[in-house]
Amino acid sequence: MANEESQSTVIIWDADSRFRDALAHCLGDAGVRVVAGEVPMDVVTAVREEPSVSLLMGELDCPRGGEPLFVLLHREFPALSLLPVVAVPSVEGAVTAIRLGMVDYLLKENLTATSLAALVVRIVRDRQLPPAGGTGTFRQAFICQDPAMVRLLNLARKAAVSDATVLIQGESGTGKEVLARFIHGQSNRTDHPLVAINCAALPPSLLESELFGHEKGAFTGAIARKIGKFELAHGGTILLDEISEMDLGLQSKLLRVIQEGEVDRVGGRYPVPIDVRIIATTNRVIKEEVEAGTFRQDLYYRLNVIPLTIPPLRERRTDINLLLDTFIERYNRKNRKKIKGISPAARRRLDHYAFPGNVRELENIIERAVVLADGPYLEGEDLFLDEVGVPPLDVHEGSDGTHSSPALPLPVGTKLEDLERFMIFKTLQNVDNNRTHAARLLGISIRTLRNKLREYREQYGETPESEESQPVLQP
Repeated sequence: MANEESQSTVIIWDADSRFRDALAHCLGDAGVRVVAGEVPMDVVTAVREEPSVSLLMGELDCPRGGEPLFVLLHREFPALSLLPVVAVPSVEGAVTAIRLGMVDYLLKENLTATSLAALVVRIVRDRQLPPAGGTGTFRQAFICQDPAMVRLLNLARKAAVSDATVLIQGESGTGKEVLARFIHGQSNRTDHPLVAINCAALPPSLLESELFGHEKGAFTGAIARKIGKFELAHGGTILLDEISEMDLGLQSKLLRVIQEGEVDRVGGRYPVPIDVRIIATTNRVIKEEVEAGTFRQDLYYRLNVIPLTIPPLRERRTDINLLLDTFIERYNRKNRKKIKGISPAARRRLDHYAFPGNVRELENIIERAVVLADGPYLEGEDLFLDEVGVPPLDVHEGSDGTHSSPALPLPVGTKLEDLERFMIFKTLQNVDNNRTHAARLLGISIRTLRNKLREYREQYGETPESEESQPVLQP
């Protein structure tokens, strides 16, 4: 087993002792360090007591304060990877899990301890999950070869060894958080936590409590003291993601924290000293926000000590090949596929594509293409690009330069509903009938997918479990 598995800790939080113990045994045999069995009912305490934990899995959908437990855990430990494995699924739970970026949302009845352990090993290996607490040496890679990006990384390395505040600007999906983690990994603070918080995800009152913490009884519902993200990041780095979305009133309080090096918990009687390096990110042009009066000029000057701007992917196309190889290799491993590369025709389509979602969109395109591809190379029709200016798919050019009709069977006169049915079944068969994964690849909700499958079962007697059941497109 590779070192990255053996260095990771997985917490199994599940009331089914037989399933939990069998899973722990399988993971232990695979070289994964497991915490299970005597896990306290207070799972938050369990995570805090295991700073090396990189994945928490199990029945994380049980209600806590009117919301699923994994929502609370996501707020408390934003760097921790979460894998809900539920006995009684819900559409709302699945949608929330996907929206929050959970590893997956799995139905226990579809799994054995052996199959789930194999999945967890692949997750730990493919994603190289960092510890929730940020402890241990952490070196985040940033994949690039474009000259402008290389210069940017050189600046980032120089900035990393200082404690200067860094402001990272760039479009959504360019890799701002990855660059922030790269800086933390290159800094003298790498053995201390990197704590991230999305300033756009919470209302001002809740964001203040998350950042600075609160005392017991500070407001209705404050039943215990809460340590804020700044205190949790003491000695390390705090990542303020989408800082431009922060309320003006809260901006003034943040400015004081930067100036004084201390935080005031909500309802607290005295300030708490902190030693924290600040990295802020935004997908807006902060100067324009200052001119518009939506961002404080003095805070901008405090944050903009070392400004780094990541160019969009369309302006650094020499990185695309490198990213393609990386993503194909990653999703080959994840999906047990053997895609060798991308055909010339598919490559030309990517050359003409604007990538409005940048690197994140490219990764999603390649993940979907690897799952759906039938041949050894990704072809143009596997990419599902419909951008204006992208060459049409009227002719298919193979990986050897020869031309033929498209690999996807599209007889003249095919009805749209038949094509839709075909793609749903094909996707499900390529992801081992994982409906959550299939819905994400197809760009639809789990509820919509379930409704479609029920409709096909009632109308055609078809289910996606076998190859024979896949519908054939007829004109």
